[in-house]
Amino acid sequence: MTRLGRFLRKYSLDELPQLLNVVKGDMSLVGPRPQVALEVAQYDDALRRRLFVKPGLTGLWQVSGRNDLTIDQGTRLDLYYVENWSLLGDIAIMLRTAREVLAPSGSY
Repeated sequence: MTRLGRFLRKYSLDELPQLLNVVKGDMSLVGPRPQVALEVAQYDDALRRRLFVKPGLTGLWQVSGRNDLTIDQGTRLDLYYVENWSLLGDIAIMLRTAREVLAPSGSY
């Protein structure tokens, strides 16, 4: 990876193009991470609950450890988010996201 790529990844600046998807209405600012069709095809009924809300630019998984979490831990956080959504929760996640961008941890 180049120095520029490392910098963009470290500070999550590589996510900025997804803002266009938020503006178009395909994504929300906060929600579970978008999944690829191959992964969704393998979901059981419990995991399908992740699809009840639009995917988000940031989410509970991203502010709770990012790449330091296992897939299972991240999935549980996504499901927790879907089942316990609140406006205050979204605001808290956005504030935590700002902190992660300014002082990143768990991003590679």
